[in-house]
Amino acid sequence: MFGRLAHLFFDALLVSACLAGIKRSTGLSPALSKMGSKDLKQLMATYLEFGEWALDLSIVAMGRSNAFERRR
Repeated sequence: MFGRLAHLFFDALLVSACLAGIKRSTGLSPALSKMGSKDLKQLMATYLEFGEWALDLSIVAMGRSNAFERRR
């Protein structure tokens, strides 16, 4: 039971981080204004903010690692 929940949580985190990366590279993001429920809008906004946080954290971790390098 716990393993399945952890797997679903990790999958949701990956999708949210992917959406955050798409937003940063293209400017495209889900249209939260078109969602009907105020509570659903807030839930989705929080979910997307969590993806932004996860993306930032992974970028910092990769930046500190010797396995990755920045090319400019």
